[in-house]
Order: sequence, then structure tokens, then C-alpha cells
Amino acid sequence: MVRSRKPVRGGKRKYDRQQEPRRKQKKGKFNFREASYIKEREIKNEEIENRRRMLEEQKARQKQYESDSSEEEQQDSMMLLLKTLSDGKEPKKSAIESESESEKSNEVADTESSDSDDYFEQSEDNIEDTFERSSYKEESNHSNDDNVVVNIKEDEEDEEEDAEAAEGDINHLKDPFSIHLSHDLDNDLYKAVSCVPQVTEVTRLTWPVLGNIICEIPKPSRSSNDLKDSKVSLLEQEQFAQCGTVPTLIETVDWNKLYIKSQIQTNITSANYNNIKNDIDSKPAPLTQMQKELFSVINNYQDLYYPERTFSNADQIRFVYCFHTINHILKTRTKVLHHNAKIAKLKSSAIADIPEEYRDQGLVRPKVLIVVPFRHSCLKIVETLISILIGEDKGGSVMNKNRFMEDFSGNELALPKRNPKPEDYELTFQGNTDDTFKIGISITKKTLKLYSEFYSSDIIITSLLGLRMLVGAEGEAERDYDFLASIELLIMDQAELFFMQNWDHMIHVLNHLHLQPKESHGVDFSRVRSWCVNGWTKYYRQTLIFSAIQLPELHGVFNKKCFNYAGKVKVVNPVTPGSICQVIVQVPQVFHKFNATSHSQSLEGRMEFFVKKILPQYKDSVMNHTLIFVPSYFDFVKLRNFLKKEDYSFVQICEYSKDAKVARARDMFFHSDAHFLLYSERFHFYRRIRVKGIRHIIFYALPAFPHFYSEICNFMQEANQNPKAGSESNMTVTSIYCKYDVLALAAIIGTERASKMIASEKSVHMLITGE
Repeated sequence: MVRSRKPVRGGKRKYDRQQEPRRKQKKGKFNFREASYIKEREIKNEEIENRRRMLEEQKARQKQYESDSSEEEQQDSMMLLLKTLSDGKEPKKSAIESESESEKSNEVADTESSDSDDYFEQSEDNIEDTFERSSYKEESNHSNDDNVVVNIKEDEEDEEEDAEAAEGDINHLKDPFSIHLSHDLDNDLYKAVSCVPQVTEVTRLTWPVLGNIICEIPKPSRSSNDLKDSKVSLLEQEQFAQCGTVPTLIETVDWNKLYIKSQIQTNITSANYNNIKNDIDSKPAPLTQMQKELFSVINNYQDLYYPERTFSNADQIRFVYCFHTINHILKTRTKVLHHNAKIAKLKSSAIADIPEEYRDQGLVRPKVLIVVPFRHSCLKIVETLISILIGEDKGGSVMNKNRFMEDFSGNELALPKRNPKPEDYELTFQGNTDDTFKIGISITKKTLKLYSEFYSSDIIITSLLGLRMLVGAEGEAERDYDFLASIELLIMDQAELFFMQNWDHMIHVLNHLHLQPKESHGVDFSRVRSWCVNGWTKYYRQTLIFSAIQLPELHGVFNKKCFNYAGKVKVVNPVTPGSICQVIVQVPQVFHKFNATSHSQSLEGRMEFFVKKILPQYKDSVMNHTLIFVPSYFDFVKLRNFLKKEDYSFVQICEYSKDAKVARARDMFFHSDAHFLLYSERFHFYRRIRVKGIRHIIFYALPAFPHFYSEICNFMQEANQNPKAGSESNMTVTSIYCKYDVLALAAIIGTERASKMIASEKSVHMLITGE
């Protein structure tokens, strides 16, 4: 065996190149001149320098020409003066030529800029942040170039916008949009609209579909039917707004005569097809007769209260106010763009002051506020807006549509099939019934952007609760209501449902409209309308209220919260015969009237009348199975506390009751374990359960929804009774009312009969139905 030689210490070893670690290459010195962003910056700066040099050359040529023309004017001034004295018609060529030359120079400068619609549609941020600015400016990373860049206007009106704007200027004095928003109020008209109550002139009309219309138009002490002129200086005259006019019924639809934007005229028929398809063969028209009558008022920029909304005409109503909304926003946008172009020309002509006629904006951008109860209602509105604005045009687009459909569709209520709910309940609560939402919408020429930030939105669609949470209360750290400062169009659809949600939220929101903003939010005050600066926006706001029933609260909002100087219109038709005709049970129905001197006094008077006159009649065990129907939750609490204090046998069901307690109360009432059942209207609205075992009914106050009266009475049918308790001969219905319940009473028994009962000296009236 051969021994291997031991390696000598310090001797040479074999070197393996494969195992050698790769050395890191040293980075070369950074050459900033070869960086891509440096090259782009140099190219951009070179373009800016070339354009600046071109503008300077044009200005130099213009100044040279103006100096030459001014020298000629000085030489020929005596001759021109003599000719003026002799003829009086010698034109000044120099002035016209200098004007045209300046326009040419501006056109050359403007041709280097980009299209205004490209600006609006190029990105979400640009759509949001720059609509309210008077000019569009190029951004730069270098402070050295700022002064040059600011003076270069990058946006130019395209031919279509210019044509529409020019047409708008021609029809400026006839377009209801311009008539309503362009001028300030004079002192007399301001006093007429600001005093409480307003000084109005009442006109009554009768139209085929809407029926009886009451038109109230504020009128000053002296006539002011025409635009008034007030001399501000020798060379200037200020025009004031004219009083509102009685709306004229639209006979035939001519979009140009109605001053509808040409952009949406072609989409109206297809968007409204579902409403007009039944009459398209016999009476081809883009609007139904009802829509014509509604639009006759709405396009006149007057407030409207329409209390006859139904499930059958809901789509027609929704289309009309969405159509009016789009038309209003597009007119505002066109006017702003047109004025931007004119102001750009004025600034290039070295004119610093902006004329008063270019004031076309509010303190903030949002112009339209639409309040609806549920997300499904918002979904229907947005779909209508899209069909009107974009239609079948492939060039239009809707941003964030998929996100919107995920948030606002689905989540439907599971309705029972065994014991189905009434038809009106299923139609009211169809779709997504979430009542906490708010969404901003911004509109450009061919783009509708959903989920835009509020201060960059044109339209805000919200629920009462969603808006109330954002507005907040006094003392809260995070609250915001500046976006409500310049609302020009307020729409409340399905307004009767707000009464079932929380009416205090409605009053709170209305009290925060048109308050002075806490921040400027980037507004250009040189473009803000003078009446907006004066705090008169509420006198220019148009309010549209649509409801299915007449409520005193809605009448109060319409009378005390709507101050439109153009006037207000409400539809007032008599009710015949009332919901009492739907009662199929043959039972005596007794109406007890109590006296009240005021609405506030009626609250205490009702309780006193109930405790002393009505309740003692139902104490006996013979009057078992008595349901007490209470519309107001405050009255419900007051009655509950009284019955507890007096130790009455009763159970209660209200909107805050849990399901287990509701089931227990129904069982105890049916099996005679409880004498009274205290039942709230709001619970019945949201649940619509079928209460069994009722022998006697006391309406502590008449229900706000008139069909609830007949529905509750019909629960007394033999199929719903406990055969071991009570008899058919011992059944009664008792209602308590006063003169302040005239609207609810008229909806139940009819207008004619209600007026007689209110005016009658008798305090007890009995009616019998079911025969």
C-alpha cells in the first residue's frame, strides 16, 4: 500500500475556477443626462420655450401693427371728426382690424392646446378637480417655467360645444334656465319672497291628467313682469330677475322650443320607450300626457308638490325629473366651458377684470340633490340617467358601473309564499332595501362617473340616514355640510316613506341647506354668482316633492322650506270616495271629534279625550280583544306608560319589539290573556303581519296611510277570530280626530264628507260599510 504524500504546509493547491465567487462589477458613474426623465424634461422645456417664443413674436407683431394704426388715427383725427360731424357713419377701420388681429393671435395660441372634452375625459382626477376653474393650466415640475406655463391655455372648445354655446347665447333671454339663474332679485321682489308668509298671487288651473292645480307666485307690491334695469353708472345697466309666470301646458313636444340640449334629444324616445309603448301607434309622442304636464311645471323652474304618485306612474315621474336633471347639468357645463374660452381670450388681450356676465357658478360644485328611501330607488335613477345621457351611443362610458351594480343590486327581502304580503308591500320593498347610502355622480359630455367625491360631483343621490350621518350634529368633530351650499335642484321621491323612516332627519337636512361653507374648496370667487354670494341661493332653488299620500308634514315643508322666487305649484284633487269603501266587514264605525285650538295643544287634548271619554267604554271584560292603533311612536310611549301606571291588562307591539316578544304578544292577545293590544303604525308598515282575534279597534289617531284603515278593519273577518272569545254582534271601530286631521280624514272617508264632519257641530258620526 502506497502512502499518499502529505501536503506541504504553505504549498501550492489546485485552483478551481468553477467554485470561485463571481465578483460584483463596479457600477459606473451615474450619467444624469442620459436618464429618461431628464430627456423628457428637456424635450418638454424645449417645446414650452418654442411656444413662448412664438407668442412673443405674435405679440410684438400685434403691438407694431397697433402702433402703426394709432399713428394713422392721430394723423387723420381731424378728418375723421369732420366726417363724423357730416355723415355720422364713418367706421373706424383700425379698431375692427385690431380686434380681428387679436382674435387671430388667440386662435393660433389656442390651436396649440388640447380639446376641452379630452380634458374632461382624460382621467378621473381631471374630471373631478378642474370643472369649476375658469382656465385650464399645464403642470410643470420646474418653478422656472411656471410663469410661462400659466399663460398658455391648453384647452380649446370643439366645434360642437361652440355651436351649442352660440345657440345658447341666441336663446339666452328665452331659455328658462337662463331666465331663472342669470339675474339678481330687486328689492321689491326680495321683500316679497323673504317675508313670512310670502306675498303671492294665487292662480287655479285644471289640466287633463294632473287635475286641479294651485299656482302661487310671489309678487311685489308693484308690477315687475319684465326685466328691470337699474343704472349703476352712465355706461352700465344692471338687469334684475322677473317674477315667475303661470306654467303653460305643453301641447306638442318640440325639443328646441323647450330648450333641451341637442346632445340628449336623440336618446329620449328610446329611454322613455317603456312608458310610451302603449300609445306609440295611436298617439306617437316622446312623452306621455302626464309627463308633458309635469314637465310644463318643472321646465318653468317652479317648485312642485305632487301627492298622487302610484306604482303605475312611478316610472313616468322618475323619467321626467331625471331628464330635467341631465338637461340642467349639461346647460351648466356648456355655459362654464363657453365662458372659460371667452375669459381666456380676454386675458390674452391683457384685460384683467372678468365681466359680471361670466359669473356662472356657485360656492361649491354639487347642483342637484336627490333624496330617495332605498338603494333600489337609487339604482333605478342611475339607470334612467345613463339611458338619457348616453343611450345607445357607443362613444359614451360609465365609470365604476360594476362596483355600483354590486353595491346597489341584490340583497332582496325574502317574502313568504304561504301567507303572502299585500301587493303594495311587495312593490314598496322590492330590490335592495338598505336605507344607508350616498353616492356622488359627475357628468361630462359623454361620460357619467359614479362614486365621485362630493365636491367634484354634479349630482348627489342619497338616503335620509346616509345624509344625516354625514351632516352630523352640532358639537361633532367630523361633520360636513358645505357640499349643500349651492344646491339648485332638490328632488324628494317617495317622500311618504321618509315619514316612516325618521322625519327629524328630513328637517335636520333641510336646515343645513345653503349655509355658508367653512372652507373655500378651491372656488374661483370671480366666477361665483352674486346672488349666491349674497346668501340668496334658497330663493333660486327648485324643489320637487313626489309622494303617494298627502301628509301635513310634507305640506309644512313645501310651505315653509321652499322659497323659490319663480313660484310653487301643488296638485290638489278631492278624494272620492276614500279607503273606507274597501272595508268588507259589516261593522259600525264611529268617529269622535275633539276640539283643539292649536296643533301643539291637540297632542295633549287627544290624550285627555282618550283617557276620559274613550277608554272607560272598553274597560269591561265584554270589550275584550281591543286593538289600539297608534300612528306616532311618541303617543305610543305615552299610552304605554299610562296603561302600565294604571295597571291595565295589555301587550304591546312596536317597531322596536323583538320577534319573540311579537309572537308572545300575538298569542296572548288571541287567547284572551291580554285585554288590549297596543299596536304602532310603523311596525305595521315594515312587517304587515296579520293580527288575529280582533273584536274592537280604537284608532287613537287616524293612520297616515289611508289603506291601513281598511286593512286593519278587515282583520275582523270571521276567519281570523277566536271562536271561543267574543261574538260577531259585539264588534266596533272607534276613531278619534280633530280639525288638524283633515287630510287623513279626507283620505279615509272622502273630501266632501270630511269637510262636512269638520264643520258640523256634532262631535260623533257613525258610518256602516260592508252592506
